[in-house]
Amino acid sequence: MGTLELKSDLHKILDRIENEQLLRTIYDFLKQRETAKEGQIWKTMTEEQKKEVYLSYEESQDDKNLIDWETVKKKY
Repeated sequence: MGTLELKSDLHKILDRIENEQLLRTIYDFLKQRETAKEGQIWKTMTEEQKKEVYLSYEESQDDKNLIDWETVKKKY
């Protein structure tokens, strides 16, 4: 999937989301990533937060821990 297709798909997904809190969270995340230099966010995290990121990554490697996109869309 190329950049143009990714942007198009993101726009479509965002247009379907009605949950303002979720939209605000996505906006804040993207805005922070847009202005952050690589590694900057990681440097601001506590050791506990870093451990949580590592744990989440490890858990995501097992398919049974993942939630399919359709289920997430229904929830939000």
